Amino acid sequence: MEGRTVVVTGAGQGIGLAISRLIVEMGGQVVGVDMSADALARAVSSLPDGRFVPVVGSVTDSAVAKASLQAGLAAFGAVHGLVNNAGISRPAMIEKMSMETWQSVLDVHVNGSFIFTQVVGQHLIERAKGGEKDPGAIVFVASDAGRRGSLGQINYAAAKSAMFGMTMTVAREWARHNIRANAVCFGVVETAMTETVRNDERFRDKYLEQIPLGRWATPEEAAMPTVFLLSRAASYITGQVLSVSGGFTIAM
Repeated sequence: MEGRTVVVTGAGQGIGLAISRLIVEMGGQVVGVDMSADALARAVSSLPDGRFVPVVGSVTDSAVAKASLQAGLAAFGAVHGLVNNAGISRPAMIEKMSMETWQSVLDVHVNGSFIFTQVVGQHLIERAKGGEKDPGAIVFVASDAGRRGSLGQINYAAAKSAMFGMTMTVAREWARHNIRANAVCFGVVETAMTETVRNDERFRDKYLEQIPLGRWATPEEAAMPTVFLLSRAASYITGQVLSVSGGFTIAM
């Protein structure tokens, strides 16, 4: 990742912070986007000076996406990648879910990913048209919930399924510019969002029984394949969904 700048949404904690830290450790720079100014301040203090530029705001706001791109250009001269990682969970059973609960999850995962992909993608295309051979890559953070469904989370499962379609379409449309797009598909990662599943005996044992490796993923284990797909090591990989779930989903 030497010399490469990546916009990471949801960068203040959990998977997003782990991805940001690994990018920096591998020689890159990060524009970290998050709703929490406090979380971003902690991220800045834990990373080398000047290598992590924070942007506070919602991924559903196109002005925040544009500000993130401009922050990357101002600090580092170019942006070479995007990780659509920001996400929320608002559980409810189907028959009890309000439209507000449904829409709030789709707004962040689907609309937010589209907004940032469009803004960053336009910059990558401009650089490709300017003659750059390797303008950059995009990674969508999906979930096994989008493949298998998830009890009490029809909004989350639908949003993650939509990210598969976005990944494949970006890969097809922008391949002519040598812009790659892939998705990582996580199971249960040790983050604040999954505390209920991991700590409630009713859910914990049921999920663990379905994971051949028999444990949850750490944020660092989620970060490594994500950064791989951003890197030059994945230069001939596009339009793919990589399952990183301890074997929770096994398919050809």
